[in-house]
Amino acid sequence: MEIICILLFVYWIIMLVRIISSWFPIPFSGPIRRIMDVVYALTEPVMRPLRNMVPPVRIGAIALDLSPIIIFIVIGVLRQALCTR
Repeated sequence: MEIICILLFVYWIIMLVRIISSWFPIPFSGPIRRIMDVVYALTEPVMRPLRNMVPPVRIGAIALDLSPIIIFIVIGVLRQALCTR
């Protein structure tokens, strides 16, 4: 059970990195690009189906993607259910 808790926390961190990185341009090459490719490869398979089910919320000219928020909530619920003692 402890391994699951650690994996959930690590995935939460990876999601946070993905969200923060979306605010900045990613370089075309180099070590940061390779790290971000791994982050996207780990998060996109979870986010893509959610994006298909939950459309972005339009706020004027901006569209807010709700899939990361939903993933954070699910991870929080799972951690609360599985990792509290």
